Formats: sequence, C-alpha cells, structure tokens
Amino acid sequence: MARRKYVVGNWKMNGLAAAMGEAEAIFAAAKGHAAVDVAICPPFTLIGAMAAAQPGAAVGGQDCHSAASGAYTGSVAAPMLADAGATLVIVGHSERREGCGESDADVQAKAEAALGAGLSVILCVGEPREVRESGGAIDYVLAQVAGSVPADFGADRLAIAYEPIWAIGTGLVPTVADVEAMHGAIRDALAARFNDKAQAMRILYGGSVNGENAAELLGAADVDGALVGGASLTAGKFVPIVAAAAALG
Repeated sequence: MARRKYVVGNWKMNGLAAAMGEAEAIFAAAKGHAAVDVAICPPFTLIGAMAAAQPGAAVGGQDCHSAASGAYTGSVAAPMLADAGATLVIVGHSERREGCGESDADVQAKAEAALGAGLSVILCVGEPREVRESGGAIDYVLAQVAGSVPADFGADRLAIAYEPIWAIGTGLVPTVADVEAMHGAIRDALAARFNDKAQAMRILYGGSVNGENAAELLGAADVDGALVGGASLTAGKFVPIVAAAAALG
C-alpha cells in the first residue's frame, strides 16, 4: 500500500523568536515537494507564532498532558496546543519516557487526550543500547507498541516513530536491515491488533537522520518518513531530508 512520506522536525528545547526565519524557509521549500507531508514541532513558546505565520502548515507540540485542564503546574494540555494552532503532537519520546519516567500507560493516556482534542499523534518507541546488544530489541519495542497505542484512532491521525535510543543525537545509525526488521515487526503487530487499518498507518524512523543517509533510510521497506532532531533546526540541513523523501515518491 502506498503511503505518503512524512518528515517531522522535533526542535526539542531549541529555538527563540529569531529561529522563525528557519521555519519560514523550511515550509517555503516544502511547498516544492508537495508529495511529502512536512511538520515542525517547535518548543511550546513558538507554536502560536509559527502557526500564525505559516497558515496551513503543520505545526505541533512535543508533549501534552493527559488531562484537558487542572492543577498541573508547568504542563500543557492537548486542547491548549490546538488552541495555539497546533495540529499534531509527539508523545512517548524517549527523553520523556526515560528522563521523566513516563510509562506506556502514561503515553497511551496522552495519545488518547491528543486525539480527543483533534490533534494527530506521533507516538515514539525505541530501545536502549543494552537491549539492542542483548538481542531483545524487537520484543522490547513491541511491548511498548502494545502498551502505548490507543485502542481507537484513525489511521491517518496516528503514526509510530521508531527511534532507537542509542541512535538519537549520537551519529550512530542502525543498519538498513535492522530498521526494516523493526518496522516490519511493528507493522505485523499493528496488523494483528488492528487488521487492515495497520496498512494505512505510517511508521517513521528517527535517530541521527541527516541529508547524507536520508535516502537510504527512507527507501527501506516499511519506512514511511522520518522524525528528525538536530538536523531539523535549519533549512540547510532539513530540506535535503525532505527532498530525499520526495525523490522516493
């Protein structure tokens, strides 16, 4: 089944108002690659301004709370993201799972909240290096998929992002064969649970993606796009990834 490529920039805790020019350049270039869906998830402080400056562009949040409102100092609710102009949100990133102790149940609740607020969701999974080296990577990731993916969602509104933790920001990249094996296993697990809907879902790869390796990674079986960290902060580094996705159709 043909699925549109999806390239998403996760700016993490980077970006002041001066970075808006990079977003403008990225979205302008993306218009020349209409076959690819492109999104940027900036820090919360830039979502409103970026969405207002780029009408129709896909701007997202990097996390949300599972509650719609309440006494949760420092947290941001999914309806608040939507109100600011966001159309999507990342949940379950390893930096949240590991750094903030989020469980699969926490991630599932956040995904459900985001979907309920009308946002699309990118749900992250991935294994640490010791699990990869022990040979248990696929079982580890499939357990995250089973525990994190909501029971009810539209296939066009939820994407899985496989990000091996040991490859994030390190320059280390798994082999294409390893990526294909993991993405295929995720697809099979989704199919066993959700039947035909799994074929419409997009599975992204993330972890040290750049302009040099994007074509090889994005051309792998069952890789429907990329969740990009550091290389998404500037148009000069991010646009070549988008172009690589576009060249694959």
